[in-house]
Amino acid sequence: MMWGETEIKSEGELKVSFGYQCNDNRGSSFQVSNGYKILPEIRKTSSFSCLSGAALSANATLANTNICNGLIGAEILPSLDSPNSFRGAAGEDRVQAVCSEENGWLFCGIYDGFNGRDAADFLACTLYETILYYFNLLGYESKLDFSRASDILYLDPSFQHTLDDSNIIHEEKLPSRICSNMDSSLDHINKNGSSDRIEFSSNSFQHGVLDSFVRALNQAENDFLNMVEQEMEDRPDLVSVGSCVLVVLLHGNDLYTLNLGDSRAVLATYGEGADTTGNERLKAIQLTDSHTVDNEVEKTQLLCDHPDDPMTIVAGKVKGKLKVTRAFGVGYLKKKKLNDALMGILRVRNLISPPYVSTQPSLNVRQISKSDHFVIVGSDGLFDFFSNDEAVKLVHSYILSNSSGDPAKFLLEQLVDRAANCAGFSREELMNIPAGRRRKYHDDVTVIVIILGTNHRTSKASTCI
Repeated sequence: MMWGETEIKSEGELKVSFGYQCNDNRGSSFQVSNGYKILPEIRKTSSFSCLSGAALSANATLANTNICNGLIGAEILPSLDSPNSFRGAAGEDRVQAVCSEENGWLFCGIYDGFNGRDAADFLACTLYETILYYFNLLGYESKLDFSRASDILYLDPSFQHTLDDSNIIHEEKLPSRICSNMDSSLDHINKNGSSDRIEFSSNSFQHGVLDSFVRALNQAENDFLNMVEQEMEDRPDLVSVGSCVLVVLLHGNDLYTLNLGDSRAVLATYGEGADTTGNERLKAIQLTDSHTVDNEVEKTQLLCDHPDDPMTIVAGKVKGKLKVTRAFGVGYLKKKKLNDALMGILRVRNLISPPYVSTQPSLNVRQISKSDHFVIVGSDGLFDFFSNDEAVKLVHSYILSNSSGDPAKFLLEQLVDRAANCAGFSREELMNIPAGRRRKYHDDVTVIVIILGTNHRTSKASTCI
């Protein structure tokens, strides 16, 4: 089962921790050790061994709208989730995880909100269900049956698909609808902006999954902006609220990612022929693109999209407002009508050719091999302090020395220590600074670590630091 816990301290600090407990015969009771709640042993026998997650807030936010009837404000939503799923909140970050052990299927979502929590709340309440809806519309001969009630994917065992290790699809763009003949290739916009054709062989299943991701994201975006238009007279600030989006879906041995913004999924792999005893240094492979003006590819594309606007990028930000070039929500940079709802300095001057922020995600599918060890999924707050290689090294060293520990919690502890050191504080001094004021020293941070493979690794999850 999926387990989660939130701790709210008097000074407003919010901590979230969660893990996945597989079905076994040892019961589901909690143990208590040194003040932390510890899960019973977790064992998994499929394409991943276990999952751990942790989050820490830096922003102090209040519930703004009645999205999901205000239930997100409770931080964890057990009434909305099955035993195989979890939703939680830390500051403006939202996190979601849904697992079907018996089908080897795992969904993880991190929604890094900004300028408020409404967009991230909306995604946490709707995106997963919308993806399921579009999966249900797929008219494949293999007939997929998704059960909303149990959050489990049932796959017809007669349907099989394979993907060579060399056939890794990284899509910048997918069509918004599935062609009736299920074309075996898609347009791919490469880093130079040119169009290539990538062969899918017989992998229409991967095609359908990626297309469903895009359709669900577009649906969620349209629904959210429609809600903003309806409420902006009373809540004009909603037009500036947005969120980065990172979705990871592990189905069998296929690892899918969708991202908007600067959250990351990083794969730790030994590579072909490497020694997997722990003596070899793991290689970090970033599975997602960074959609910010600091990325020269994104910056060049943004400027090309707005040739008549010399003020497209101001002070290193899109229209002087936002560092990310792709995001969910943030309607005032997409529609003139929404920008006009703002007053004074909040309004963007000379909004010549909107939209300036794209909702076109980067998509990736990779087949997991025996050389792949784990995946780190994190909001950008993690990577403000650690490079991909550093994060992989920390998690790997921890796993080697703590076979039953919680790597996500450990990684967050290391981040707090580094943030405190940079600020000239002890860890205790930093953590005693109330959320809101502590945003000066670190961002909201959400981390998920997915241990891959069938090595029967045992894991325990505990409350965050």
